[in-house]
Amino acid sequence: MDDEENVRPSEIRTWRELVNRIRQSWQAHGRQSSRPGFKAVAVHAFGQWRMSVSPKLLRAGLSGLYRILYRRCCVVYGIELPYTVRLGERVVFEHQQGIVIHGNSEIGDDSIIRHGVTLGNRYLDRPYEAPVLGRRVNVGAGAVILGKVTLGNDVQVGANAVVLDDVLDGETITGPKARVH
Repeated sequence: MDDEENVRPSEIRTWRELVNRIRQSWQAHGRQSSRPGFKAVAVHAFGQWRMSVSPKLLRAGLSGLYRILYRRCCVVYGIELPYTVRLGERVVFEHQQGIVIHGNSEIGDDSIIRHGVTLGNRYLDRPYEAPVLGRRVNVGAGAVILGKVTLGNDVQVGANAVVLDDVLDGETITGPKARVH
């Protein structure tokens, strides 16, 4: 894997970065601001940005607004995307409902996540271990990716696949006991 290809997604620290990330997400979601995936990514970006706001009193007010917006995304759209997720640019949440992303997960640029996807931890005694997805990863509906698993760039994850092991760049992985094809 090329070092340049595996740069970790950056956090949003400035107002300009926030606006840029929201604009990129809007374009990636077909320039439709009504799409739930766009709204979830915009709330995620806002949540990251608000952590860089000073003074803390202003950040507290923004945090209250973030919690309201985050809860709305969870309840209305069924997309749980905490601000602590390291989310790349132009990530698309293709459909709504049943999407749960672990707070320590990383999702690379230009990836697609569909409905019913879970990126979570695998063991109760290791709660901070979470999946890392490379760039351009395409995750099918209902897929479950658990634990400290790394998916390389350009990986295709089939619908309802259960992924428990690392996957190399460019592989396609399918099945309830996922295997490389």
